[in-house]
Amino acid sequence: MPERVETKTKVLRSCLFSNLGTLEYKRALDLQIATLNAKISNPSKQDRLFYLEHPKVFTLGRRGGRENLTVSEDFLSSRGIRIVQTDRGGNITFHGPGQAVLYPVIDLARAKIGVADFVHGMEEIMKQTVLDFGIPADRDEKNHGLWVGQKKIGSVGISIKKGISIHGLALNVCPDLTPFSWINPCGLENVAMTSIAMEKVDQDKENTDLMDRVCQLFCHHFSKIFDIAIDI
Repeated sequence: MPERVETKTKVLRSCLFSNLGTLEYKRALDLQIATLNAKISNPSKQDRLFYLEHPKVFTLGRRGGRENLTVSEDFLSSRGIRIVQTDRGGNITFHGPGQAVLYPVIDLARAKIGVADFVHGMEEIMKQTVLDFGIPADRDEKNHGLWVGQKKIGSVGISIKKGISIHGLALNVCPDLTPFSWINPCGLENVAMTSIAMEKVDQDKENTDLMDRVCQLFCHHFSKIFDIAIDI
């Protein structure tokens, strides 16, 4: 696959997009790691962008998170929900159906994108996406992610290996938010969660349409914010 595509004004790096549908968390992580290792072995390999939903799972970041679990692990096990340790930044969070997840495996060094700028850009992707639904949202100076007033709607957690990113962002589109009440999300106490479905002005669209629309918007905003062409 070519790494660059010609445009009328400049040459953009390109990124191969894949919509993986619903994929178990560990399988998605294995795919990211395999892609990462392939890029380390051959830096000319194309960057990748994975869009998906996960079955219900709690994941722990490098800063831990079990201390922010407010129910027992037996309680979660009885509901078929696993806890998975990861090497991403941040603390405990929840993934589940109706949450849009984007995992960019991007060579930030070759793209000349700083880590702080990359995190800021990931937040901006979510911000512009929810704005397209008429939802004003913004960052919090003390906590990464995206907020609608005092309610959190999206999270960012990444890991960098040899200048290449894995993990990414998760935006609540139309999930069951109940499992968030079983943790202190991202290690923050008394945080209320929200979603596009709860906040959007137009309540007539089906939730399945919402997920498709968010997929399209993620690609559009990712390309625009990072100056990377999306190959679909």
